[in-house]
Amino acid sequence: MPFIPHARRAGAVASLAALSVIGLAAAASAHVSVNPKTAEQGSYAKVSFRVPNERDDASTTELVVNLPTDHPLSSVSVRPLPGWTVRVEKSKLPKPVKTEGGELTEAVTKITWSGGRIEPGRFEEFDVSMGPLPTDTDQLVFKADQTYSGGEVVKWEEAPAEGANEPEHPSPVLKLLPKGSAATTGLTAQVKPAAASSATSGDGTARLLGGIGIAVGAAGIAVGAYGVTRARSRA
Repeated sequence: MPFIPHARRAGAVASLAALSVIGLAAAASAHVSVNPKTAEQGSYAKVSFRVPNERDDASTTELVVNLPTDHPLSSVSVRPLPGWTVRVEKSKLPKPVKTEGGELTEAVTKITWSGGRIEPGRFEEFDVSMGPLPTDTDQLVFKADQTYSGGEVVKWEEAPAEGANEPEHPSPVLKLLPKGSAATTGLTAQVKPAAASSATSGDGTARLLGGIGIAVGAAGIAVGAYGVTRARSRA
C-alpha cells in the first residue's frame, strides 16, 4: 500500500466525512412535500407540492395528489405548469359536510399531473390554490403517488405519528395553525405571491446553510482526530 502523508490522509478523511453527512441529509429530505409547511385555519392558501427526483437512471413522469375526504375543500384550483397536463377529479363525499356556504356533497379528491419530466438531480413544484381550510383539525394529509419513467410507483402515504421518527415514505402534510396566531407570521401559505416566494427561498437557504454547517463540523472532528493520532505517534 502506498504511503500517504498524514496531512493528506487527514484531508481525505475530512472530505469523506463531510460528503457522507451531506449525502445522508439530502436523502432524508428528498421526498414529496408541501411548501410552505403551515397555513392558517379558515384561510384560502396557495401551496406547492415539491417533488424531487430520487433516481439516477429514471425521470419522474407523473404525480398524483389525493386530497382528504374527511376534511374536504370546497374551492380548489391549479396553476398551469408548462410541459405538464393536469386532471382534476371530483368525487361524492362519503358523508356530506356542512360549510359556511351550505352542505358540501362532492369535492375535488384527486389531482394528476402527467406528460412532463423531472430529470435526475432536479425537482419541480406543482401549485394548488385551496380553501377555505378547515378549522376543526390541525393538519391536512395529502397522500401522493410519484411515477418514474421505468414504471416504478413510489407511494408517499405514511402519515407521521407524533413523537415517532419520520416514516420511510411520509405523506405531504400541511400544518394548520389557529387563525390570527402569532406563530403563523411569515409562515402561512396565504395566497400572496411575494410571501410564498419568500417562504420558498427561506426554506432552501435554511437547508443549504444547515448542510454546510454539518459538513464543517464533520471536517473539524476528522482533523481533530488526526491531531490526536499524530500527537500520540510522536510520544
